Amino acid sequence: MTTDPFAVLEATWPSVSVKAVDGWLVRDGGGGGKRVSAATWDSAGVPPALPHDLVMVREGQDKLDSVLAETGFETVDPTLIFEGSVASNPIPPVTAFSVWPPLRILLDIWEVGGIGPARVGVMERVEGPKTAILGRINDRAAGALFAAIHKNCVMLHAIEVLAAHRRQGLARYMMQAAHNWAAEHGATQVSLAVTSANEPATRLYKSMGMGVVGRYHYRQRP
Repeated sequence: MTTDPFAVLEATWPSVSVKAVDGWLVRDGGGGGKRVSAATWDSAGVPPALPHDLVMVREGQDKLDSVLAETGFETVDPTLIFEGSVASNPIPPVTAFSVWPPLRILLDIWEVGGIGPARVGVMERVEGPKTAILGRINDRAAGALFAAIHKNCVMLHAIEVLAAHRRQGLARYMMQAAHNWAAEHGATQVSLAVTSANEPATRLYKSMGMGVVGRYHYRQRP
């Protein structure tokens, strides 16, 4: 692991704003989901107050986790951060290619997967190198992926394959296209975050040589 995975996550999937409040970092996600909206506790010890109804608890923050549990916050979406090495390899012609800004068909595929305008707005806020990957299989556009680079690491987000075209290798081709794009832009590491309950995805990432380098979950006030 060459770069702090949470720094990569923050840079490649940014909030609208982040404010420091008594040791907390409080985020405005603009409706872009939990990852950009959750508060984080970045100081030592136990927080004096809870300024937010949604908190990201990172690996090793056991005291914070206990305090939130005692206060009635429920565990949501245990998540793994995977990392591996960028490797350029060929893919079949007209299977996956990079484009930015995203085409209408990419937005439609994301919309089917619940990745709507607010999450696309997160992508638009990224300041470094970024791209979308459009995946094709069975003679039609069927997959979408977003990739962005922070320092030497490309992080993959919003990986979506239409249900009728899953389990045919398209996600792997799209990820390889992202590797190839990242290599052209000088990245050496690849990273992504996935809920631990998503076993098919975690099997795919492990088969591509990626390993777990970080963990987090959310605590949410019921």
